[in-house]
Amino acid sequence: MFSVEVRDHIMIAHSFKGELFGPAQALHGATFVVDAAFYAPVLTDEGVVIDIGRAIDTLKSILAPLNYRNLDDLPQFKGQNTTTEVLSKYIFDQLRDAIISGELGAGSQNLTRMRVTLEESHIAKASYEADIER
Repeated sequence: MFSVEVRDHIMIAHSFKGELFGPAQALHGATFVVDAAFYAPVLTDEGVVIDIGRAIDTLKSILAPLNYRNLDDLPQFKGQNTTTEVLSKYIFDQLRDAIISGELGAGSQNLTRMRVTLEESHIAKASYEADIER
């Protein structure tokens, strides 16, 4: 299996509901390093999994509406704790939709799996990984 991984980051604010979260129930900020890994069993005729430049641009465009925002105010997260796990699935879904619509260009038809990882510090990260259902 071949893979290509691209990276960006977002700076957000949010709060959590539930005693499990202790002081994180209060509004706080976080900076996430976001990695998206794309998997394909074969390469294109040009010898790539996907166009890395288009993958970078697509990830950046998906993250832009979240960057420097209070996620508690965004309608797509209403009633949810925007944990690292929830955000990784949200970004995965947005990237999957971009793949299906052809935004990643050549090679995207060969993609079978993807993983989105959000690193919240040098000691903690969470991911969502799944097959790409078309």
